[in-house]
Amino acid sequence: MLDETCRETLAGVSTATLTTCLFKRGFRNCFMQNVHPVNPEAPPMVGEAYTLRFIPAREDIDRLDAYRDPDHPQRHAIEHCPPGQVLVVDSRGDARAASAGDILVTRLMVRGVAGIVTDGGFRDTPEIARLGFPAYHRRPSAPTGPILHHAADTGLPIGCGGVAVYPGDLIVGDAEGVVVVPRHLAAEIAEEAAEMTIYEAWVGEQVRQGRALPGLYPASDDSRREFEAWREARERP
Repeated sequence: MLDETCRETLAGVSTATLTTCLFKRGFRNCFMQNVHPVNPEAPPMVGEAYTLRFIPAREDIDRLDAYRDPDHPQRHAIEHCPPGQVLVVDSRGDARAASAGDILVTRLMVRGVAGIVTDGGFRDTPEIARLGFPAYHRRPSAPTGPILHHAADTGLPIGCGGVAVYPGDLIVGDAEGVVVVPRHLAAEIAEEAAEMTIYEAWVGEQVRQGRALPGLYPASDDSRREFEAWREARERP
């Protein structure tokens, strides 16, 4: 289970900062492409990945009455994604039919799930936006899912937005998009990103006062000493 301190730390840093921390460790492909918040004003999203995979639909199998089966993988995911985790849906980047709608997203919210992400589309997006629940997709899509999508399985590695997602990876979303943090790196990435966020706040203050970037950003030994003095003064009672 995700440590609550780590969760709170990740919720307080940007996906931009996280991608930089990951890049330092050699991870170049961790930010989902063409995946956007339904409501950019929704709270940050942080949670372990619970995965659902769609494959192309087949006409003799994918009918609306298939949803009556409680073991239908999409319905199973809605009812079994653990509280605090994020449902991540591999829709093959295809938003021509919906991967979910407002009723399913509301059910996730009520169950305490941390958010939902798909590289396909959601229907009922005005209603989803009003929920204030973290939900990310490619674009709105009104047509019902079985037109194009067959829910195949849950709990396996998937691709979403061009990024590999393994069950248990940390999924972090903000108004800019969604980043995937390998689980074994979550604690150290969170700590470094928090430190970087504070440093960049100081840099922003310096830049607004007219200071030039060389020796400031990226940090030099001199700017680090200045920053530490500023930080100590700010934290002093």
